[in-house]
Amino acid sequence: MHIAHLLRDESLGLRPLWCEDTMLGREISGVTATDLADPARSVRPGELVLSGLLWWTPDDGPAKAERFVSALRTAGAAALLAGEKTHGGVPDDLVHACRRYAVPMAAVPAHVMFRTITDSVQLRQRGGPGGRPALPESARERLNRLLAEGADPAALLDAAFAHLDRPAAYLLTASGRTVAATTDAVRLPMDVPVDLPMDGTGVTVPVDVAEAGPYERLRLYLPEPADIPPRELQEIAAILATWQRSGAGHRAAAYEAASALGALLTCGGADSFALRAALLACGLPPQGPYEVITAAPDRSALAEAVAHLRPGGAALGGLPDGTAFAVLAAESPTESPTESPTEPLAEIWPLVAACDPSRPQHAGTGPRADGPEDLNGALSQARYALASGRNAAPGTSSVTDAAGFTGLAALLTGIPEEVRAAYSHTVLGSLLAADNASSAVLLQTLETFLARDGSWARAAEELHLHVNTVHYRIGRVEQITGRDLSRLDDRLDLRAALLCRVR
Repeated sequence: MHIAHLLRDESLGLRPLWCEDTMLGREISGVTATDLADPARSVRPGELVLSGLLWWTPDDGPAKAERFVSALRTAGAAALLAGEKTHGGVPDDLVHACRRYAVPMAAVPAHVMFRTITDSVQLRQRGGPGGRPALPESARERLNRLLAEGADPAALLDAAFAHLDRPAAYLLTASGRTVAATTDAVRLPMDVPVDLPMDGTGVTVPVDVAEAGPYERLRLYLPEPADIPPRELQEIAAILATWQRSGAGHRAAAYEAASALGALLTCGGADSFALRAALLACGLPPQGPYEVITAAPDRSALAEAVAHLRPGGAALGGLPDGTAFAVLAAESPTESPTESPTEPLAEIWPLVAACDPSRPQHAGTGPRADGPEDLNGALSQARYALASGRNAAPGTSSVTDAAGFTGLAALLTGIPEEVRAAYSHTVLGSLLAADNASSAVLLQTLETFLARDGSWARAAEELHLHVNTVHYRIGRVEQITGRDLSRLDDRLDLRAALLCRVR
């Protein structure tokens, strides 16, 4: 790649400040960013140097700029790109120094990120020796222009394959969700295996984004790649990686807005005006209905599941305690009132959890919230359902619906383990002594007696004891616990204490 290629790239908007025509053909071997006052040791020959000029102040005078540019010349830098964001422009002293030491120089507009320039250079260098791009120049320039304009991935795919008669091409997530496809591509099943071609003839190319987690990794998939050179597919994948990185700022802002909504919902007593304003800030309708999901430990897993459920009309954030949650704009009420509004989540969750089998993922769902005033209650139930699922089977990915709490045993699983253990010890006392054989016998008798609905005869039959022995043992339990097993409340207390034991 040459300096001329960089300056002609309209998507970057670089403003040449000094460069002789004979230098436009200078080869660029790589890119480095530095704000060291003496960059000589961090720059290799032929590299393009990006600097935000943090090392320079208006009071420094020309000497500091001279030292900086002199170091670039000594290191053999191809050119200097100076950012305008820090000082609102590029200092004249730096321009004069570049002219003096014959170092080509251009200004980087404040709105252009250095990462965009780095990606542009790397895209060209992927094409092979000499920095020639794998894609035709016109296609690459169009793709860079679309990236700068914020085009969606479907438009990028269409543009990337336009010169190849637009074969069917897909951008897929690790869980099999189709992010985008070329215009005439048929719809794929939700669980398409993206790591391997479906029929042995297709091809997948990873979209490499270093910071992407297991739930955010993308693949470019072509069922019939025909004779498309692999390096063209790799360059297209690199362009899609740039698109994915470019959305990081938007995703962060959306997460902050949703987290602000979560803080309102959990603080209690939020006025209706503030709540509706927070919903609108998240892109949600202010009137409802809504669906609520909570998840742990990875919010990225929930983000992928929500994208399956509702590509638009959802807010994903974090609650003050770190729990991930999502509020989804619900469709019109289902005809069947017994159907859970987030029932499809149970089908999608295994696909999402399979992206990282080593880390179990749990989700909890609450009832449909008909309006903003119902969101707090729905969220509370979803949080309790999440806690229940994590406590009941911490090593297995699961989805727990609050509607499933139809019995005491299920209800108690949502209580924190420490609270359940404390309650059990308080109520059962010395009956829980592990080193006391007589206590173990009494505990077994109590469990059997309560499981047989308080029937002396049935408990005796189950334990192969005389009824009088059962009477004696239950009497000892009553003495130790201070409970009267002829009373329903005391029976319920003891039954709950048995269920709360942490084994």
